[in-house]
Amino acid sequence: MDTSSPSAFVNGETLKMFVGRRVRTVVQVQGFEGGMLVGQSTDGHRLTIKGAMDVPVSHFMEVCGIAESNQSIHADVCTDFGTNFDPVPFNGLCKLANDKFKHLFL
Repeated sequence: MDTSSPSAFVNGETLKMFVGRRVRTVVQVQGFEGGMLVGQSTDGHRLTIKGAMDVPVSHFMEVCGIAESNQSIHADVCTDFGTNFDPVPFNGLCKLANDKFKHLFL
């Protein structure tokens, strides 16, 4: 495991805290617009993903990459989680990783 460049766990709300840094999130694919994937974060925000692989609409996808803005990520690695994914626990993890327990994650 490469620990030289850790990724912050983010949802749509916390993405803005990590612009310019490496992040990790999960989105539900909504479609493609202008060559970019459009997804809904686990807390309901609309995010655009540049460089994402082609994943069917309604699938959940993990995205690792650089946060370019409070609503976009340039993906380095994407993983298709399919349709059987519960976003609630991941959203809870993002809240804990960026608040009370952030010292455990970064």
